[in-house]
Amino acid sequence: MKVDIEAVQLEWEADANIIVGQSHFIKTVEDLSEIVVTSVPEVEYGLAFCEASGPALIRTAGNDEKLVKEAIACAQAVAAGHSFFLIIRNAFPINVLNQIKNCQEVARVFAATANPLQVLVGRTEQGRGVMGVIDGFSPKGVESEQDQKDRKVLLRKIGYKF
Repeated sequence: MKVDIEAVQLEWEADANIIVGQSHFIKTVEDLSEIVVTSVPEVEYGLAFCEASGPALIRTAGNDEKLVKEAIACAQAVAAGHSFFLIIRNAFPINVLNQIKNCQEVARVFAATANPLQVLVGRTEQGRGVMGVIDGFSPKGVESEQDQKDRKVLLRKIGYKF
């Protein structure tokens, strides 16, 4: 059996983050939506889920039309069954990630990032599947003492450390 592999570059707005994962059931759309809005009430989001059987539709939800369209575009570009693409604004993945990973339907989270993201997609005669991701860039070196100080200042500035 032959497998073709390609890297699919995802695109979404600069001030948002994306979470890419795999889930196994149609109620993923409702459950992830509930998780997002109950975790961060002011969140704006768009969600697209690729059904893998039956009508095999891209199911959607969200409270921001632009983010929903961007999530759909990501789903269409990857076109892998049971994959989901959640784009969030006014929140960070850290605000929802544990709840998403604990969702009954979620089998795996591949990425949660604001970095440029490429999804490695395998294709066979049956269809397409996510094999992994390339999140951001390769390291350019090891942090210095100043870099450590800057990291600690940033975490306190954005409210994630005291």
